[in-house]
Amino acid sequence: MTRHVAVIDIGKTNAKVALVDLATSSEVALRRMANAPVADGPYPHHDVELLWSFILDSLAGINREQRIDAISITTHGATGVLVDAAGELALPVLDYEFAGPDALAQDYDAIRPPFAETGTPRLPVGLNLGAQLFWQQRNSPAEFARAAAILTYPQYWALRLTGVAANEVTSLGCHTDLWNPWKADFSSLVDRMEWRRLMAPVRPAKDCLGPILPALAKLTGLDPQTPVLCGLHDSNASLLPHLLSDTPPFSVVSTGTWVVSMAVGGNKIGLDPARDTLVNVNALGDPVPSARFMGGREFSLLTEGQSEDWTEADVATVLARETSLLPSTQQGSGPFPHHRAAWLNADGISNGQRFAAISFYLALMTATCLDLIGADGPAIVEGPFARNRLFLRMLAAATARAVIASDAATGTSIGAALLASDQGKIQGKGERVEPPADPAWANHARSWRAAAEARG
Repeated sequence: MTRHVAVIDIGKTNAKVALVDLATSSEVALRRMANAPVADGPYPHHDVELLWSFILDSLAGINREQRIDAISITTHGATGVLVDAAGELALPVLDYEFAGPDALAQDYDAIRPPFAETGTPRLPVGLNLGAQLFWQQRNSPAEFARAAAILTYPQYWALRLTGVAANEVTSLGCHTDLWNPWKADFSSLVDRMEWRRLMAPVRPAKDCLGPILPALAKLTGLDPQTPVLCGLHDSNASLLPHLLSDTPPFSVVSTGTWVVSMAVGGNKIGLDPARDTLVNVNALGDPVPSARFMGGREFSLLTEGQSEDWTEADVATVLARETSLLPSTQQGSGPFPHHRAAWLNADGISNGQRFAAISFYLALMTATCLDLIGADGPAIVEGPFARNRLFLRMLAAATARAVIASDAATGTSIGAALLASDQGKIQGKGERVEPPADPAWANHARSWRAAAEARG
């Protein structure tokens, strides 16, 4: 019986290896390191060799403490890997925040599929994986020609662990321009650019690609028969347990560098690609209305070097003064991509009041995302923001619906581990937060929304 699953979780800001106990739906071990792109070489790229050393060291260390029964993988999106016939990199793994692809925006826009085909909004820098590949092929034709396969990011790590090349729909369907979620097939762009021959076979996230390679088993001390699952995109890993266990309608808010909101069984609503709404594809292959903003990055920038302590008196002052941070701290994505951040009624505020206002801002941005995708029912918050009580209370106030705070330390790890589960379901756990009774919270949300929508 599979009980202890090691989850390799490569986020944009941090890389983690968590050991999940499927019997208790809990993380019983966790290794973590900062993850940042490097600037040497032809363009900013991910330091995959440093990450690989971290992964192997973490697997070995965790396995010494508790036998690992299986390995699953989850990573951030907007990342693809070109490998040659030997499985080595044909080109460095491009960092999606690199602005290089924007230089070819006009040419790329002329060939990319419409939103109606892919559910992919046009995004800046390298946030559309198709734009990355287009730029790489134009700028490094010889190296691109060496590529034997194009892999999505979780499956690159699966290749290194098993020697088996694959792709998977949650990463292909994550604002890439490469996937048609309605036909469950590659988009017209893939055929137009003649990339289909390079695309590794599409495998279900739950598929076992094989046992860990013998040399890696010897290096880490793992059983040579340890199975490695195909893996999935991180936001969809957060969604999966609830998709299998909860009754619609509900939404899942996956928080990390990005705050990604996904609606299941919500209201039918037309998505607006100009406001960073999109169609994700869940681990079962179904389209999911989604919206996002770079909330974790904004939180880090806004709170850097500042205390995160606050009191109820701080909250009362912010609500009474209507102190607000209006969007957006990070431009180019999110529901207000062209708005510039501005503080209202913030003169002389204390650190505690500032932290409260920042938490409210992030909750109100999230509530806007949920509105844009027709979310209904409770919102389940996964990841770091699930531990921010001010965020949870304001999100409940702004949506007038309950919010459930997941108690998993790493929001993605339980869902990724679930791929190896024989049970098929893991019951979600967490505190239920109801909308505050004090009308000042809802009034603050209405005032913020009106001010945010009015600004250009």
